[in-house]
Amino acid sequence: MKLAADTLYHAAHATLLALGSEPDEAATVAEHLLAANLSGHDSHGVGMLPFYGDSVRAGTLQPNQPAWLLNDCGAILQFDGERGYGQRVAREAVAAAIERVGHSGIVLLTVRNSHHMGRIGSYGEQVAAAGKVGLFFVNVTDFPQPLVAPFGGSAPRFGTNPVCVAFPAGHSEPPFILDFATSMVAYGKTRVAWLAGEQFAEPVMLDAQGRPTADPDAMHEAPLGALRPIAAHKGGGLIAAVELLAGLLSGGGTLQPGNARDGGIVNNMTAIVIDPEAVSDLDWLRSEYDAMAAYIRSSPPPPGQPPLQLPGEPERRRRGQRQADGVEISDAEWAAIIAAARAAGVLDTDQWPQPQNG
Repeated sequence: MKLAADTLYHAAHATLLALGSEPDEAATVAEHLLAANLSGHDSHGVGMLPFYGDSVRAGTLQPNQPAWLLNDCGAILQFDGERGYGQRVAREAVAAAIERVGHSGIVLLTVRNSHHMGRIGSYGEQVAAAGKVGLFFVNVTDFPQPLVAPFGGSAPRFGTNPVCVAFPAGHSEPPFILDFATSMVAYGKTRVAWLAGEQFAEPVMLDAQGRPTADPDAMHEAPLGALRPIAAHKGGGLIAAVELLAGLLSGGGTLQPGNARDGGIVNNMTAIVIDPEAVSDLDWLRSEYDAMAAYIRSSPPPPGQPPLQLPGEPERRRRGQRQADGVEISDAEWAAIIAAARAAGVLDTDQWPQPQNG
């Protein structure tokens, strides 16, 4: 079924309010979830609401927590999220770094103990919109068990540990937003595929016996398997590096079993925010970016393949399409969202579109 953006926003906003968020926080989180759906990253969209509801009731997610400043040391800003909504905590922390980098030229930003931050690319977009450069590294703790196997192993030891690199727009080019999980597929995408009864086009997971599989049952039905890291040994090294950068420098810790696993999602983030005007002539930088982007695009695609796209382009195209046509969502996922809203105390769910198959 396809749902209008306004319908998804209303579902998210109403549920978040019912879970205890103040109106501004509910709006911030709902906007982030909707933007993820519109960008084509349904794994980080409104389908997270059932988990958020369970987390609030379990006490692993605390509504109405801002980004608490722990350490202000000039070019170093460190925050604690106190298990608050990551979409609010991370946005506030990144905004503080953007303000500071205008004075310091570069900022090392860390955030620890934040609940799920959602799509990390949104913070790259936030930095790029301010004319700054950003590098983001994120790990996860508190989750019941790891999700991603190390290269050469079959049992999971990591979260999906995303990386984001953002550059501001050129004179003609839009911002460069590279955002990816260091697993072959995000865990949330396996949830979307599992609920829709679909399989992946390639074996992006390992089953419980360590055999490659494209069936998302491996991640959602016992005995559980593991996601595979990207790029073989290179991706295996990168996912470990992100674990250390995000977990150690933030003070939030890693996924090693000596740290608590209370069943929530806690994200830790280490980011570097740079003011390009502090290191280069801004007009030259924009012109050089435009020229390099044009050079990349000039590479012809293989026969029968569509034109290549730079990072950020697919999301921008999907936003326009989905704003106009609606967001496709499986009956099972929409039913889970409605159930989560009802469990939170939302009263008007009978007036929402109902799943076509019950």
